[in-house]
Amino acid sequence: MGDEVVAVGVKQIKVDVNDLTVGMFVSGLDRPWTQTPFPLQGFYIREAEEIRQLKNHCRHVYIDVAKGSGPVAQKLKTLQAKEQSEARGLIKEKGARAARNSKVKLDVSPLKIRRDVYSDQVPLQKEVKQARQLHQAVFNSVSEVIKQLGSGGDVPVQETRRVASQMVDSVLRNPDAFTWLSRVKEVDEHTYSHSVRSAVWAIIFGRHIGMSKKDLDVLALGVLLKDVGKTKIDRQLLDKNPRSAAEEHEYERFVEIGVEILRRTPNVEPRVISVVKYHCERVNGSGFPLQLRGDKIPLLGKVAGIVTYYDEVTNPRGELHPLSPSKAVAKLYERRDKEFQEELVVEFIRAIGLYPTGTIVELNTGEVAVVVEQNFERRLKPKVIIVLDACKEPLSKPIFLDLAEDDRRKQALVDSGKKRFEEVEKIEISQDLEPGRFDIDIKKIRDEYLFKSEKKSLFSFFKRD
Repeated sequence: MGDEVVAVGVKQIKVDVNDLTVGMFVSGLDRPWTQTPFPLQGFYIREAEEIRQLKNHCRHVYIDVAKGSGPVAQKLKTLQAKEQSEARGLIKEKGARAARNSKVKLDVSPLKIRRDVYSDQVPLQKEVKQARQLHQAVFNSVSEVIKQLGSGGDVPVQETRRVASQMVDSVLRNPDAFTWLSRVKEVDEHTYSHSVRSAVWAIIFGRHIGMSKKDLDVLALGVLLKDVGKTKIDRQLLDKNPRSAAEEHEYERFVEIGVEILRRTPNVEPRVISVVKYHCERVNGSGFPLQLRGDKIPLLGKVAGIVTYYDEVTNPRGELHPLSPSKAVAKLYERRDKEFQEELVVEFIRAIGLYPTGTIVELNTGEVAVVVEQNFERRLKPKVIIVLDACKEPLSKPIFLDLAEDDRRKQALVDSGKKRFEEVEKIEISQDLEPGRFDIDIKKIRDEYLFKSEKKSLFSFFKRD
């Protein structure tokens, strides 16, 4: 959402002008102040007209997050205010521990982030050819672990370790490939698909903050195996919602059971078991099984907790339709500095964006589109396929649109004087939509976009002029 810089002791974030909101303090421009009508000393954005003027003169600005709102906070506060009533109650709080979720000062160390460690990226269509087979291998491996545990056999953890490491390599090369493959529901078993999706989110998160390959391998394997203890929990109890206090206590035993299973399994690294052991702990002490607080929870355990929560909200067990990504992010953001370390929450949101690959979105034109590929420099301007017109009717031929490129092209017309700002209609995402809101075949769109060079087109994509 922006690059952080420190200048003259002031913490600034570089923000694209299209991501500005009222309440931010503009402390720097991408051109001399004297070439603009704005005051030299900086100013608070008080109204939408000032944002429009900034768009006329700048492509990006610097905001002072100490004086005004930051991009993540402002975006999510808006989402929370708009959708607070609907977001409440979708995840049941844990009985008496919910009382501890009030905001308190937590003993946590600052996050050590290494930017641009994995800046090289393989094209999506190239990476997905490898990722498609690997995704099936990961899924089969997790399924086999669950099957063997259910029958009392040995846990085939060696194969799972191998494919987990390969999955890390794939996500490092291009995060979108595995995201696409894991987001589309092609199987019904919740536990398998939840583990694989959570592992993908974890690797994307770790990639974003510059974790080492070794740490990412540990994290990925730990998240894939985090629910092995559920094989020993009654299926009816797993599916039940809500549970009584006694039932909840019985359910929570899955963590300790999983830890014991993996301790008895040869060649499982202790750090992998640690991920399983701590992924349900919360920094305010409201988690389980040990009610640990702050940095008593290892970093990889904190990360595993965040990605588990996010995937459970977006893909709840037994629910027909998952929550939209922005609503899930809003719920996660509400829990910052309570259940989850605030800095980790903010960085996770930056890592996955508000509109992950596969999200259905409505544009400011009224059209409905599917996000098919991320723009990691401008997360609010991804590549999309428009599938419904402004009247929400299916298009006979879907339209491909790179929102970032479209924005650059139109801004160039304004900069060159060929068109006035008022004459250029910039296309933006106005909101994301819950899956199932419209009858859109996400899998068909995915397969055509990713594998169009391998087979005859199901339908052709037109580029918007």
